[in-house]
Amino acid sequence: MHPQMAIICENTLSSMALRSLLSDMAPGIDVVCYGSVEEFREANPVVAHFFISANILFHNAEMFQPIMRRTIVITEGEASPFVQSGFHTIDAMASEQQIVRSILQIHSTGHPNGHNPHPQCAAKAEAQQPLLSARERDVLALVVKGFINKEIAERLNISLATVIFHRNNISEKLQTRSIGRLTIYAVLNNIVQLSDI
Repeated sequence: MHPQMAIICENTLSSMALRSLLSDMAPGIDVVCYGSVEEFREANPVVAHFFISANILFHNAEMFQPIMRRTIVITEGEASPFVQSGFHTIDAMASEQQIVRSILQIHSTGHPNGHNPHPQCAAKAEAQQPLLSARERDVLALVVKGFINKEIAERLNISLATVIFHRNNISEKLQTRSIGRLTIYAVLNNIVQLSDI
């Protein structure tokens, strides 16, 4: 059994949204949601990282204090008490773009060289051709930096219709129109640097 990422949170919608983002960041890792610590303990999984609600941390501090480096607290606004205690935090009330940025920042500080992929996954990735063309990568970089279609056309010296064409291709290839998911893809594939967004 390989390690998973566990989300322990009472809010099912927040859990499912976070699960979707984390699955995009680490496609080979199982991301499992639990509604309570009791449910998590019953499953007894091997866990690499925990994402837990502030309320659950508050009531189970003794469980998570020793594994603070592998625990990220899901807050709703102000997080300074958790940050001062040494925990990483993600504000569930922030925009999708800011949540993605927070996750990527935590990922880069905890794994500066990235995760080592499973040997079969690494071999498969090496055998694949680049998913996006060079021009699609250029367009994606500007999209995740916040430029609108007209600005992208001006910066790349292409027509507005061509920008829209490339954006549609990117969305089809990556199977998403979510700026958050596009940002994750762009950062993890070195199309943009985290500091650029």
